[in-house]
Amino acid sequence: QVQFAEFGGGLVQPGGSLSLSCVASNFTITKYRMSWYRQTPGKEREFVASILGEEINYADSVKGRFTISRDDDKNAAYLLMNNLKPADTAVYYCGVRTLGHWGQGTLVTVSS
Repeated sequence: QVQFAEFGGGLVQPGGSLSLSCVASNFTITKYRMSWYRQTPGKEREFVASILGEEINYADSVKGRFTISRDDDKNAAYLLMNNLKPADTAVYYCGVRTLGHWGQGTLVTVSS
């Protein structure tokens, strides 16, 4: 059974940083684009960032603040989030969008 597990969420003050991790089980991420999405109550899940090889994409709202990376040897993807804003508060999910494989999510709360 394919599983993705996200780690690293928590409470952080505005302007702070968090680093999220995502580890895949029973699945090899090597050939796939890994994506991070986020969702807040009452809203649709929205794209945050994705990576496949050297091809990296970011949502405009996070450009210059978030950095996505991956380590295929560890079957993992990461999201470094700097200069966090209250608007970044959401449950963050990682996975492979084209296969519909997602983790359970990790909650990021940005608040003073």
